[in-house]
Amino acid sequence: MTINRVGVVGAGTMGNGIAQVFAQAGFEVRLVDAAPTALERARESIEKSLGRFVEKGRLTAAARDQALGRLTTGTTVDALGDVDYVVEAIFEDATAKRGLFARLDQITKPSVILSSNTSSISITLLGAATTRPDKVLGMHFMNPVPLMTLVELIRGQATSPESMLAATELCMRLNKTAIEAADYPGFIANRILMPMINEAVYALMEGVGTAEAIDTVMKLGMNHPMGPLTLADFIGLDVCLAIMEVLHQGLGDPKYRACPLLRRMVAAGHLGRKTGQGFYKYERQPPVRSQEARRSGD
Repeated sequence: MTINRVGVVGAGTMGNGIAQVFAQAGFEVRLVDAAPTALERARESIEKSLGRFVEKGRLTAAARDQALGRLTTGTTVDALGDVDYVVEAIFEDATAKRGLFARLDQITKPSVILSSNTSSISITLLGAATTRPDKVLGMHFMNPVPLMTLVELIRGQATSPESMLAATELCMRLNKTAIEAADYPGFIANRILMPMINEAVYALMEGVGTAEAIDTVMKLGMNHPMGPLTLADFIGLDVCLAIMEVLHQGLGDPKYRACPLLRRMVAAGHLGRKTGQGFYKYERQPPVRSQEARRSGD
């Protein structure tokens, strides 16, 4: 199986990071998102990220320009009809993902593997929306994608060994380390990480310690690079809540019940770094204006 042209659906934080690492590794990348402003923001983010690599001497200016030249964007998945591999990176909603996989199944070549960057949703469920469940798998990158080396590969009920091997070899071409996980809610990473974050939120809600104290204990006492509440802000509290919901529903154990404080913060729109307010306050970045707005001076 020859993979040279990769489609990435979803231009959010994960999607643009995935597009970047594929482009850096020499693949032609087509990044698709329904929102033109999201695509503009993604390209700017990728340019900045590659620029930092150049500044640190990890990438030459010529290699940066070549990577950017391999990246094209579009607003419809119809542009992915001739790609060799697809990575889906839209928001964590099973219904939306199933609809997208059904559409990708119709427009891509029968040999194409359809992978999902989902952090918790069943790969078997996504594969069942297609006529090629043997070619559907999970490819869960870690955030920030250009810096983190781990990729969690998830085998669905019908995923073939050949598809898993192709994904593993693809990770090697990206200089990533692939670890296989079974198709259980949360897989490995979030099955362990999210209950820890949820428990940290409970500790904060119950007054066991301040956010700073909880994070400091985990950093200095457990040697974590960042505390669980800081990490939750980085991930997005809405994402954390969605994953906890998947764990609770899929495993049926009350220990996965989302903390009421987490629910309240999401309801209030305090989602972490991306909104400027989570367990900590951040400087909120202004939205990226579209090219049309810039031309009109709005």
